[in-house]
Amino acid sequence: MERKTLLVGLVALIVIGAATWLVWLTQPVRFRGTAYSEPYPVAPPIELRRADGSWFRLSDQRSKIVLLFFGYTSCPDICPTTMAEMKRVVEQLGRAGEQVQVVFISVDPERDTPQRVQEYANHFRPDFIGLSGSLEELQPIWDAYGIYRAVATTESMVGYLVDHTARVFLIDGNGYLRLLYGFQTPVGDIVHDIRLLLRSGS
Repeated sequence: MERKTLLVGLVALIVIGAATWLVWLTQPVRFRGTAYSEPYPVAPPIELRRADGSWFRLSDQRSKIVLLFFGYTSCPDICPTTMAEMKRVVEQLGRAGEQVQVVFISVDPERDTPQRVQEYANHFRPDFIGLSGSLEELQPIWDAYGIYRAVATTESMVGYLVDHTARVFLIDGNGYLRLLYGFQTPVGDIVHDIRLLLRSGS
């Protein structure tokens, strides 16, 4: 009798465990960043000359997750903070960080040459990509990504300041805009979302 009761209890535990696992599998993926609605928009194209003279094309980054941020090298606070956080994201991903590309695009073409921006990006990680160009080349890209950018009248020790949108765009391996992150989003939240996307093959 005791053996039968034990067997029934064991079967019940297995059934409950299987049901719990099934519910977990069928739950929608919960990202911590701000998600774009389906159907996901295709990330606007980016084509700019790199510091070495070669072309950077966003379309060439397919199969990698791209973390895209717009800023400038003379920025006193937001940009270095965000870039340092992007470094921590890649480091916390470990081997999976090889599937992530951080791209930094200038909003200050008057001072930021492609060489200067790449040197700035290298300060955080040598595999980060820094890009700039002429106002005529950059303006359509800023517009496509909804980037606000204005030269402030107040000057600092490094010269004039540039007010700009401070968010990180996550573009998945298929070239779709998937998530947005505001300034100082916890690094762990971004790492969590990237791991979910990598597991799903996006």
